Amino acid sequence: MREVKKINVVTLGCSKNLVDSEYLLKQLNAAGWSVQNDSNDLSARTVVINTCGFIADAKEESINTILSYSEAKRKGLIDRVYVMGCLSQRYKNDLQKEIPEVDGFFGVNQLQDILSELNVNFSTENANKRYITTPKHYAYLKISEGCNWGCSFCAIPLIRGKHVSKPINEIIEQAKELVKDGVKELILIGQDSTFYGKDLYGERRITQLVREISRIEGLSWVRIHYAYPAQFPEDLLVEMALNPKICKYIDIPFQHISTNVLKEMKRGISRNETLDLIAKIRKLVSDVAIRTTLLVGHPGETESDFEELVEFVKEVKFDRLGVFSYSEEEGTASAKLDDAITEAEKQSRVDRVMETQRGISLAKNNERIGKVYEVIIDRFEGDWAIGRTQFDSPEVDQEVLIDIIENTEIVEGEIITCKIVRAEEYDLYGEVV
Repeated sequence: MREVKKINVVTLGCSKNLVDSEYLLKQLNAAGWSVQNDSNDLSARTVVINTCGFIADAKEESINTILSYSEAKRKGLIDRVYVMGCLSQRYKNDLQKEIPEVDGFFGVNQLQDILSELNVNFSTENANKRYITTPKHYAYLKISEGCNWGCSFCAIPLIRGKHVSKPINEIIEQAKELVKDGVKELILIGQDSTFYGKDLYGERRITQLVREISRIEGLSWVRIHYAYPAQFPEDLLVEMALNPKICKYIDIPFQHISTNVLKEMKRGISRNETLDLIAKIRKLVSDVAIRTTLLVGHPGETESDFEELVEFVKEVKFDRLGVFSYSEEEGTASAKLDDAITEAEKQSRVDRVMETQRGISLAKNNERIGKVYEVIIDRFEGDWAIGRTQFDSPEVDQEVLIDIIENTEIVEGEIITCKIVRAEEYDLYGEVV
């Protein structure tokens, strides 16, 4: 009897990396391999690590993971270790010298090369298919690769290249397959999802794309991640307001509000334009949840710039907010600037913004008490069913907790009607209506 080959693909970083891993897993599974995702089971003698190389913390996590599996190889616990993804794309030569135990390093667009190394023939029949690793009721749908903006602090264009949209027909084909397999929520991702189609069709087609996806029978929610604030397409807001399948949720990283800092960051947008866009979003899409990320400690950010940012957070009252401190990325424009702000001061600024947001989040959650929402159930933990409203994305946003002792009929992956009865800073509690 032929021995079944086992492989473990460990994915680090963002959901875009996860999708890349799922393409690889599908090809391997179709070729007869037994595949595992992020498993601690060392019975898989071959390990592929899909790395992140975006910021310092992510790089450190990637390197520590590579070293951990390299040590497992030295001890004879596994046979082969391969590294792919963003970190490998940027630092392949350095990594080869420093970690010779790794059997091969591959960049971000080398799926066929990895398969060839594993003696697997690329299956054209499965070229647009994935082995889904998320819960079966939601999946990420990558609509583009790369970015054209060239923000001064960001290494993504150096890693992923210029913006390349995936043809609409291929996206729709994959979306239909996912829905046929039980997916109820599709989360659209790209480095800049709102730029979608410009390279292929001469104009942005994100609105057309979400409209066509929403027509798929059996699909409940379409969610949009990674919008870019400059030149934001207003027709997308109109579609979001009118189309009940499109979640009233926008993930849009503003990064800062000081025009001086935005100019240094090369964001292509000013303070006034940012405020106008936020007002327009909230005017056109009632009860919309805006998620943003901010970057503090960028070279040239003064105390005055930072105070302006804190006031911006207080004034706008974002529904969801994340904060990062600046870390220098080799090869970027910001790396040429004087990074004079200490790490302690950067962390202090992160803490202050998050403390400001904490109160805002609690106040907004308290406003939802007594209201009724549709909630998709993601999983069960102890006595709780854990779900989300359309205003929250998996992994990154808050959740709704429902007591399953009182609601034994709840099923994972179903969308139920729920009344919010209690609120905390970053969680809601509900009961089935």
